[in-house]
Amino acid sequence: MKIGIVCYPTFGGSGVVATELGIGLARLGHEIHFITYRQPTRLDFFSENLYYHEVDIKSYPLFEHAPYELALASKMVSVVKYEKLDLLHVHYAIPHASAAYMAKQILKTQGIEIPVVTTLHGTDITLVGKDPSYEPVVTFSINNSDGVTAVSEDLRRETLEHFAINREIKVIPNFIDLKRFKKQRKEHFKLAICPHGEKLLVHTSNFRKVKRVQDVIRVFFELRKEMPAKLLLVGDGPERDSMERLCRELGTCDDIRFLGKLEAVEEVLSVADLFLMPSEKESFGLAALEAMACEVPVISSNAGGIPELNLDGVTGFVCKIGDIEDMTEKAKYILQEKNLPKFKENALARAKEFDIAKVLPHYEAYYKETIEATLAKA
Repeated sequence: MKIGIVCYPTFGGSGVVATELGIGLARLGHEIHFITYRQPTRLDFFSENLYYHEVDIKSYPLFEHAPYELALASKMVSVVKYEKLDLLHVHYAIPHASAAYMAKQILKTQGIEIPVVTTLHGTDITLVGKDPSYEPVVTFSINNSDGVTAVSEDLRRETLEHFAINREIKVIPNFIDLKRFKKQRKEHFKLAICPHGEKLLVHTSNFRKVKRVQDVIRVFFELRKEMPAKLLLVGDGPERDSMERLCRELGTCDDIRFLGKLEAVEEVLSVADLFLMPSEKESFGLAALEAMACEVPVISSNAGGIPELNLDGVTGFVCKIGDIEDMTEKAKYILQEKNLPKFKENALARAKEFDIAKVLPHYEAYYKETIEATLAKA
């Protein structure tokens, strides 16, 4: 199949999943065309089946904000027409699904029927999509997609609960490339960070309020009263300054390192003992899955789809949002030498259930089903 993938080219979950999906499909022999305003972060071109089409966003004095949606729709029309695509797969409803609908209607006037699959990732529904400024467009775009998927049962439920959706939403979970995300031998790295055998905690995110990153530091502060520990923070974002102020107030800065945005996050996860994810909204918890694939147990909140991934008492623990005391106590339990090996083993076993090799066939089957249904209606 020839598939166009539209996504945000960033470190965010939707962009990462879309890019890894395209790379995986290319390895299986499908021709994949990425359509976005910048080359996706994790995209390389070692496969002959991968192509990238940059959306050219021109700036005119008349526009205070460049009309990206129009430029994107025009680029989709061009790529579908000249590359003879079989299907468009758009990730994150805003504005990709509405732009795809516009492209679809333009192509229809030229005798070209292109099916569109929209994948809902989380904040496009739980946060941005609920805004009255966007809700009518989001609802219309979902209902007029030829296929719709969500990355968790919780996201599917929330979409149906808050939007007037009149079509089926298929759940296809996020996935992990276990060839990349696996525990690596990085003892020298661990020794450099924890020279006295301290336990190493890790958190990765885009440092937005919704991630409750201050809770990470507060849990670490309480845990450090009980045992020697270090904390690595991977990522960057609007809460970075407040996080630094908090660690100074608590006197923990000497044991916390801000590593910024990292491409090879699996190298950091390979030396971690525990992963913290206290988010107040999380449709799936891809960062937690990456940690589990590297044999790192997880202390998480009970937000969104996280409990579907992080099995309470098995791969880690699930706590109420904002419950610092409970997260600290559960962290202490996991980090006991008699408990840690079993949690690490369980985390890896759970991650294997989301191996990309197991999830890709679900997308392939859904693509074929959607293409056949579109052709039948044409």
